Amino acid sequence: MKFLIISGLSGAGKSKAAGILEDMDFYCVDNMPVVLIPKFAELCLATGGRYEYVALVTDIRGRESFDELFKALDEMQRMGCECEILFIEASSDTIVRRYKETRRRHPLDLDGADIEEAIRREKQMLSTVRGRADYIIDTTGFTISRLQAEMFRLFAGKNEERLIDVDVVSFGFKYGIPTNADLVFDVRFLPNPFYVSELAAKTGRDEEVQNYIFSFEQTVEFMSKLKEMIEFLLPLYIDEGKHSLVIAVGCTGGHHRSVAIAEDLAAFVRTKQYNANIIHRDIEKGV
Repeated sequence: MKFLIISGLSGAGKSKAAGILEDMDFYCVDNMPVVLIPKFAELCLATGGRYEYVALVTDIRGRESFDELFKALDEMQRMGCECEILFIEASSDTIVRRYKETRRRHPLDLDGADIEEAIRREKQMLSTVRGRADYIIDTTGFTISRLQAEMFRLFAGKNEERLIDVDVVSFGFKYGIPTNADLVFDVRFLPNPFYVSELAAKTGRDEEVQNYIFSFEQTVEFMSKLKEMIEFLLPLYIDEGKHSLVIAVGCTGGHHRSVAIAEDLAAFVRTKQYNANIIHRDIEKGV
């Protein structure tokens, strides 16, 4: 079992980092009291692997000595847990700006009189934790996408199957484009099996329909170009921090061409070691 302790400066982005880790299938707990961490680890171990990756956010809100944190980590390692520390920081100007934008009060600036002094004190208090950190991320100038990309770069390897989830959705344009689609491809230019009497009542999941659609040169060429583009794009989306992608493939009614193309595309994505789900949104709707 692997534990990642997230610490760092208030306002630097610890909670956002934890949210990203949740999307990567980490079990995350915010503001865990240090004295409870070893007991929590025992409970996780007792689940027999249900919680394989755990992230705990701890900071100066707990008002506890970080010597206690290091003792807790030593105890967890004796229990057989792998423990690492991620430290999130940002420039003082950046933190001041973020607090002004949110109108929240820094936890060490109780009277709201001097946030710069509160940040300076917090940096001093956390210097020992920073020195023990396995990873340090400075979020100065970061967008959320940039933070996602950095988190995926550092921690996606701890759960490689969750690099990105791809949903391939077939649909009929007569029922509207899926609102959650990231990429939309119109395959209405392909020959339509609906006008072949023995195929009209079948769907793109049937072998006879697939054989018909893929018997045309334009289908084969289109799929070759589409697969090349998707293979090119997926690593770039991962680098950008995207953890899910919806590829929508549409024909007129969502029964034949879009279904066959979506099936073939999803199978291709799986061969490249990505998670791929297939959804035929309109296949059961009337012709």
